[in-house]
Amino acid sequence: MSVLRRGTASPRTPAATIVRAEASPYGSRRLVVESDGDVTSAYLRDARDSVIGAVWVANHRKAPSSLDRSRLDAGGAPLLPESHVAHPQGREALDASALEVVWFEEGDGVAVLEAGDPLFVIPGWSDMGRGIPGYARDATEQSPFAFPMEEEIAEFGPRIERAREHWKMCRAEGSWAEFQQSVLGHLLQRLGPGGHYWHDVGRQLAGGKVSPSPTVGVTERPARGDRGFTVLSTVGMSRQRMPTVELYEDDVAPYARIELAVASTLPSQRAGSIFPWLAQYPWRSVTWFAPGDVVKWYHEARTFPLGSGDGAWEGVLLLEDPARLAGPEAPALTGLTLHGDPVRWLWLVPISGEEHRYAKSEGSDALIRRLAQQGRSWVVS
Repeated sequence: MSVLRRGTASPRTPAATIVRAEASPYGSRRLVVESDGDVTSAYLRDARDSVIGAVWVANHRKAPSSLDRSRLDAGGAPLLPESHVAHPQGREALDASALEVVWFEEGDGVAVLEAGDPLFVIPGWSDMGRGIPGYARDATEQSPFAFPMEEEIAEFGPRIERAREHWKMCRAEGSWAEFQQSVLGHLLQRLGPGGHYWHDVGRQLAGGKVSPSPTVGVTERPARGDRGFTVLSTVGMSRQRMPTVELYEDDVAPYARIELAVASTLPSQRAGSIFPWLAQYPWRSVTWFAPGDVVKWYHEARTFPLGSGDGAWEGVLLLEDPARLAGPEAPALTGLTLHGDPVRWLWLVPISGEEHRYAKSEGSDALIRRLAQQGRSWVVS
């Protein structure tokens, strides 16, 4: 069962009305809570309006003794049977004014509270295609349509509160400046005085639209006596955790927060134009950047910012340890933590289309070994 509601409503299934709808702060997900008077359900949709996750929320009339498949066949959300619900006689309709939507910091999951208490959660790992729905307070037994929230409230409760605090902090006056100065101060210690600073990179989208948060800037650390190259680094990616890390790592903290950097002898404005493409990529595309990832340039190869216009490079390798490639000793950028999470700096190394395909086929470690054998430097020149 790919979604809770499919097809169109029939006379046996009243048309659903929207109780609450809200886009995530990053614009990559949209929550829709709807009810047909008998059942309330919720859906998490992507930017193409496809259902990513879903959950039954409540019955509003007497529960049947077994699952009512006729509603599913007619395209409606099911009435869960009495053995699976906290209110076998049905509960009152939801009051939209009593609902609070709390997006997780990563933007890939959402919780809805009713009068301050968690009503349902659709986490980032919800996948109706694999039979993994969201979690509902009024569900008492697992089904393909809802898992009981009681089983996970010890995890979800603190996470909801952290998310609330995150967005409260983001809205607080002066919070961005405080974060920005903490990163810039760290880079001052590691790389020396800054040069130019670019504000809000990656906010401009196709058609002149402005992307939602996060805010990301780029700082320049010019070459100096003991360093023959300039370092350009993002400032702002680490302010929020990246989406979907928990799908791949049991311990999210070491991987969740990153900044990107490039070491280059190219003109800074030219080299820095690589960042608008990447600065909001994880939140816009609902993914994460890990050490060793390869990312293909979205446009024609000749327009790649770190190239010479000859189309030789078609993407980047994200390298955590530059010492794995040739070149001068890399500055150590470790040591910054945010909310207990270490911040990783991943260095951008341009790669060809063939190298991108090789990494996808053989793995990034194999590509790094091959580049090292070729004497490829981690410094872009």
